[in-house]
Amino acid sequence: MSSQRALGVDLGEKRIGIAVCDDAGRLAVPYELIRRVGDRTIEHGRLLELVAEVNAHRIVVGLPLSLDGTESSSAGAIRAELRGLRKRLRREGLEVEIVEHDERFSTVEAHRQLAAGGNNSRARRDLVDASAAAVILQSWLDTMPGNTTALPRVPQ
Repeated sequence: MSSQRALGVDLGEKRIGIAVCDDAGRLAVPYELIRRVGDRTIEHGRLLELVAEVNAHRIVVGLPLSLDGTESSSAGAIRAELRGLRKRLRREGLEVEIVEHDERFSTVEAHRQLAAGGNNSRARRDLVDASAAAVILQSWLDTMPGNTTALPRVPQ
């Protein structure tokens, strides 16, 4: 069985949240937080180190969409950053697919999960970006055929 390891990425202005899934590609968990330093070479370098560290074959990046499903104003900046990341992957000879995935409500869901886990607001601020990356990655994983981790949603 080949590895389905993927990184989930939440590209924020101040931080980059990172999540990882298991080899079977079924369950995503928060993994790391990269603080933005204003230098994409350094930031993307750390991201590529993480790809190698966890042997990821795919990077699933949250794409900010508006409530109606159209691209938000920040989606263009995300796509521009991804163009640079794709160029770097090619330059370094890495065959890692980058997938864009709807990130609507990922931060809200991450806050909800962290609050339910008893984390105070200060701890949530430090954990929310990696948790949002896990929400994005899990949402993408749940769309994969045969993934049985998705639970039916119970109306509230």
